[in-house]
Amino acid sequence: MIQSYKQRPKLEDIYDAIIIGSGIGSLTVGAILAKEGLKVLILERHYTAGGFTHIFKRKGYEWDVGIHYIGGVQQENSPIRRLFDYVSDSELKWADMGEVYDRIIIGDRSYDFIKGVENFRNKLISYFPKEEKAIKEYIKLVFKANKVMGSFYKEKALPRFLRFLIGGFLKRPYLKYADQTTYQVLSKLTKNEKLIKVLSAQYGDYGLPPRQSSFAMHASVARHYFGGGNFPIGGSSRIAETIDTVITAASGTILTNANVKEVIVDNQRAKGVRMIDGKEFYANTIISGTGVFNTFEKLIPESTGLKMRLKKHLKRVNPSVSHACLYMGFKSSPEALQLPKTNFWIYPDDEDHDTCVERYLKNENAPFPVVYVSFPAAKDPDWPNRYPNRSTIDIITLVSYETVSKWQDTRWMKRGEEYEAWKEKISQRLMKELFKQLPNLEGQVDHYELSTPLSTKHFVNYKNGEIYGIDHTPDRFRQKFLQPRTPVKGLYLTGQDIVTAGVGGALFAGLVTAAAITGKSFKNKIFK
Repeated sequence: MIQSYKQRPKLEDIYDAIIIGSGIGSLTVGAILAKEGLKVLILERHYTAGGFTHIFKRKGYEWDVGIHYIGGVQQENSPIRRLFDYVSDSELKWADMGEVYDRIIIGDRSYDFIKGVENFRNKLISYFPKEEKAIKEYIKLVFKANKVMGSFYKEKALPRFLRFLIGGFLKRPYLKYADQTTYQVLSKLTKNEKLIKVLSAQYGDYGLPPRQSSFAMHASVARHYFGGGNFPIGGSSRIAETIDTVITAASGTILTNANVKEVIVDNQRAKGVRMIDGKEFYANTIISGTGVFNTFEKLIPESTGLKMRLKKHLKRVNPSVSHACLYMGFKSSPEALQLPKTNFWIYPDDEDHDTCVERYLKNENAPFPVVYVSFPAAKDPDWPNRYPNRSTIDIITLVSYETVSKWQDTRWMKRGEEYEAWKEKISQRLMKELFKQLPNLEGQVDHYELSTPLSTKHFVNYKNGEIYGIDHTPDRFRQKFLQPRTPVKGLYLTGQDIVTAGVGGALFAGLVTAAAITGKSFKNKIFK
């Protein structure tokens, strides 16, 4: 049954723009187009909107499935804060996580990432006093890579003829950083492998270890958090709620339980969408925020895809990493449990990141290559108002889709005893990692459940349950088809596949897509 995100709306057959999927990229382009006077329809196949920004509730608890912290939004004039304010009419509020946003734990040693560039630099130098020159140069390179990122974004929004004429010129400075792996860049700065391991310890925020990831992607994440970490007040569901208000104010609608079967294409032009129940909606502008694999493999009619040879592009990219997340609930307040706001990144100390990942992918009983722990109940100042004397913790680790693929044809919540036994094994291992760091929590757990790549595939509809769309390798940034426009006239892409990973990347992808559709830069309207 199709229903509205908030209430049953009056549906129309024709809209100015139809957006498939309700992730942050879709919500952003929807809000921007709504403010330009377009009547927008957003179609979400599941019961809740928001993509990786949605929440779920169970047993008297609430968990954020994808947002664990956001950088840059505490600075009111920062681009990301300006864009969030624009699409939410400044109704989205943020809580600062404090001085230490990430704690890197390698074996028995820990390294704090401190808010503020100077503080970050000085703290790192205190850990590695002989590497002062390398640390300072690293920070300079992070800023240099980010400084030229704007032109890379701008090139994607240009009309085709301008991309042909000046696209190479605009992209070239950024590709200088994107063409190198994170390890290639860091190993030129220092031979200290421990420092390299610490500097690249946030690789879980974009999915690839340093010998595989593009340095441009790494630099984007590192710079993103230099100003500290933040959390949406009221939980990440506030993102979709506040943006929905902007869209509905312009007579637009977000529909949930609205499963799109395919894009209607007539004479190589997108005209509308056909729902799984046969209902059709029409618009001259169709936007897919479901990822390039879903769009080209499932949503575009097969005859159109074959004629335009769309699937050939997909051979050049790979789905990103998949994961498992343990959602834990406690019948005590964050204060009573002494929960920190700081995220924990926990690593083995015997090998580098890439070797640890390779070892684990070969043998799932090997040590986890990364364990990320987030304390959302402690981060959100509104949490006690909603859930007094309760707390939640999220623990994330790498799990390959191949590990769970034998259960892919089973139904959610009914995948069988073997699957549940496997989940319990992973859950206990993850809790053991948590209790090593916070032994006072042992024996306090009231509820826990594990999501797997199959859970992600079910709810977010990514091909292999991936979390970051497609891999952010150096070669990925060279793919010209990763842009808002598609070969099908009137059909556009948005979301983290067209620019970079994560909520910030998808947010700005929404802006890039809106610019491509309207021909406007939005620079003065949003950022001044």
